[in-house]
Amino acid sequence: MLILFDLDGTLIDSEIGIFAGVRHSLASVGAEAPDDTALRSWIGPPLRVSFGEVLDGDSIRVEAAVAAYSQRFREIGWSEHTAYDGIADAIASLAGAGHRLAVVTSKVRAHAEPILAHLPFGHLFERLYAPGPATAHSEKAEMIAAALADFDHPADDTIMVGDRRFDIEGAVANRVRGLGVLWGFGDRDELETAGAWKVIEKPAEIVAVAGMLVPG
Repeated sequence: MLILFDLDGTLIDSEIGIFAGVRHSLASVGAEAPDDTALRSWIGPPLRVSFGEVLDGDSIRVEAAVAAYSQRFREIGWSEHTAYDGIADAIASLAGAGHRLAVVTSKVRAHAEPILAHLPFGHLFERLYAPGPATAHSEKAEMIAAALADFDHPADDTIMVGDRRFDIEGAVANRVRGLGVLWGFGDRDELETAGAWKVIEKPAEIVAVAGMLVPG
């Protein structure tokens, strides 16, 4: 089976780093950051989308904020995350069972690559799908389609694991099973409304679900 994973909110808890980066970036362009509750919605969509909403679509300030975020990320932000409890064991079990694994994230490649390389289980993922530096919209559907083509794998033997509606919507668009997770930044209502095939509460359940789908 091919199992695709979102990064932020699914493999890692990156809230501290993202919040700090957003506050730094908005301050650099003279804007006030939203409160923590509002900032949680920033985890998932591309930065340009969220900056654009706060900065009234001012493209010059948006690009300046993105540049400030990227600079801070290169210096320290890339390390401000922790892997969720149980994720390392789940990934090791899936790889050990012969499943093929890849990461599909809305985080730009320059930001996602050092994080994945730093994770102790990062080497178990065969590929990383991430947008380029100029992205201004969620490309989950396109990246999932690319993964299906690259792995030459059927959609009905593929799972997309993620915590936000973007992950599930991308899965639905490709007729892939969307497995929503509740330890990240989305909630059950968001995931089920987006069309999640199943919603789970613990990483170990990914292993159980994958085992259930493997032909006996």
